[in-house]
Amino acid sequence: MKTVKIGKITAPVGIRGEVRVYPFTDETTRFSQISAVLIEKRCHELQNVRYQKDKVILKLSEVDDRNTAESLRGKELFLPEESLWDIPEDTYFVRDLIGMTVRTQEGTLVGELTDVIHHAHQDLYEITDRSGHPFLLPAVGAFVLDVNLPARTMTVRLIEGMTES
Repeated sequence: MKTVKIGKITAPVGIRGEVRVYPFTDETTRFSQISAVLIEKRCHELQNVRYQKDKVILKLSEVDDRNTAESLRGKELFLPEESLWDIPEDTYFVRDLIGMTVRTQEGTLVGELTDVIHHAHQDLYEITDRSGHPFLLPAVGAFVLDVNLPARTMTVRLIEGMTES
């Protein structure tokens, strides 16, 4: 069964076994649309979901006290691939972007997309150029012109100084 990482437990909350989750999605309310998650290949039903700023607070089955919740700190949450929610057009799963070949609008090879960094205002794509040096590209329409998932290519517009570290 293929799974997709959807978040990471950062800390216990309170004394009744709730955990704080850093979500790997920009739409945290999506957690209300799922009924269970996998943690280390073990299924935990979601008994309650609530939100606190940009974090998700979950009450998981079989996690009934702070000590058990503490033991999950740093663990990642997964969903079976077939349980993933639908995403809007021009939105991508990070797993689909990593490893893409990046080219300029003129067709010049820039490098490979090696990471996606989530920020409050916008995501940043880390691109490692042909000489092995990484640089950051804002994930906005002004710079990302096209994403072709089947071809595993991204077309970008670079401005002067952007690729310098």
